[in-house]
Amino acid sequence: MLKTHTAVFLSALLVACGGGGGNAGSCAGSDLVCGRAVVVAPVPVATPVAYVEPAIPTLSSVAGQCSAPRPASAIDPSTGLRYGDSQGSATTEKLWVRAFINDTYLWYDEVTPQNPALFVAGASAPFVEPSDNTRRTVLLANDRDAVTTYFNSQRSLQLTPSGRPKDRFHFTIGTDEYTAQSTAGVVAGFGFHVALLASKPPRRALVAYSDPGTAAARSGLGRGAEFISVNGVAVSEGSAATLNEGLFSPVIGKNYSFEVRDQGSATTRTLVLTASSVTSVPVQNVRTLPAPNNGVGYLQFNDHIATAEGQLVNAIQQLKAANNGAGISDLVLDMRYNGGGLLDIASELAYMVAGSASTTGKVFEKLSFNKKNPFGLTDAETATPFYTRTQGLSGAAGQVLPQLGLSRVFVLTGAGTCSASESVMNGLAGAGVQVIQIGATTCGKPYGFFPQDNCGVTYFSVQFKGVNQLGYGDYVGGFVPGTGPTGNQFAGCVVADDFTKTLGDPAEARLASALQFRDTGRCTNSAAAGINTAALVNASEPVLSRGFMRENRLIPNLLAR
Repeated sequence: MLKTHTAVFLSALLVACGGGGGNAGSCAGSDLVCGRAVVVAPVPVATPVAYVEPAIPTLSSVAGQCSAPRPASAIDPSTGLRYGDSQGSATTEKLWVRAFINDTYLWYDEVTPQNPALFVAGASAPFVEPSDNTRRTVLLANDRDAVTTYFNSQRSLQLTPSGRPKDRFHFTIGTDEYTAQSTAGVVAGFGFHVALLASKPPRRALVAYSDPGTAAARSGLGRGAEFISVNGVAVSEGSAATLNEGLFSPVIGKNYSFEVRDQGSATTRTLVLTASSVTSVPVQNVRTLPAPNNGVGYLQFNDHIATAEGQLVNAIQQLKAANNGAGISDLVLDMRYNGGGLLDIASELAYMVAGSASTTGKVFEKLSFNKKNPFGLTDAETATPFYTRTQGLSGAAGQVLPQLGLSRVFVLTGAGTCSASESVMNGLAGAGVQVIQIGATTCGKPYGFFPQDNCGVTYFSVQFKGVNQLGYGDYVGGFVPGTGPTGNQFAGCVVADDFTKTLGDPAEARLASALQFRDTGRCTNSAAAGINTAALVNASEPVLSRGFMRENRLIPNLLAR
């Protein structure tokens, strides 16, 4: 049976981060992004001379031929086997990229061949921004820049009906970094997660939440705290390079000074924190709400990473045991900051919410690939079931999953609710569970990948589309709260993010609106609900800026969402 683990990133984050794998071309100018910036030429890219492409090699004939091979003893921790790199060149790596795209990319026949000779260290090469298909040139500092920027060129440039690029989901990440994030959610940082309200001057950056037990949490750095400066550099107008390092890609062991204004405070304070390896906590704030909503459970779910499996099982067991064993009658699932991850996790969660009565004999998600059937899958192997037992992602496999058996679920969403998170919503709807959406339109990613390592880089290229039991998966415009004519909307209402309250507080705008909908079947305006509208973020949905790779592991037949 095909294993259906998955990983994803925030599509909205590509506005700030680009899709070039965090190398040349991933950032520009004075934007505050996710840790990397480059200087780009402010000139349009000229129309290239027609390129006649030679025969594309087979993937196996150029795999693992690297300009800088890893040591022969280097072990892939996900397989326990040696990587098996051999001496090659940037040219052979680019040939591998071309073969990989031609064989497996969902829209391989929409890729315009590019001359790989344009992408060499020391050259200025064309780069097309995945978020909006704008073109520019970038300076390629080394062979890795050359290969990954060439990879950027190997994608569809077509648009969706709404005018957005069809493929905003094309990126790379270093395999070592990918493995650390995918197996345990370990990243370099302090434990806070940044919500960018404005990425260009005058910039604004707030704390969305901090992981428990981290330096940020111990320092009392809570939701809504605003970053004023980093190492003396003003967030509003200062150097993007300094801010990117301090907020998004700090150096482990280095001290950083943060001037912050806590939520509700008129004054600032300064924190000095040391960057370290931080383990994220994907499941937080599991609770039943106080009366009169004591029949309502709340669960903040941030990442579909491997460690979430055990944490979700414990959370559902806790909610089943609530109210002296009576359990809960409704669940509010807060995925406003969940960019996706393992599809196995999504399936397990959906099953635990819905239970066996709604899901037995039904498909959680069915996958479709390009017409080459590049992975040789049978029809049965393309179907992800509603898993009824643990898949062994963080603990023993085969344990029976607890069930809430709910006929409806309230889902809190944001622009960063993406991929596997959207699969939870779509899969539940396909099984007949009512999904009520409160918040903002989701990112719109019914696609996924088989992440693939070559020469120390892991490549993410769209290779499948997923649909639910009813055959629905056409939500490239995102799931939109509220009824309407577009066919991809759930009942609910649009509510801006509220940074004045902690997540899980019944007075927080999105949660309060969910409770109001539960009582009345509709949403009134925020003022009528007693919510401080001046504190909400209405102009544009904030981007949660953390690494845009969402969970998966580099093992055979591993799907990324």
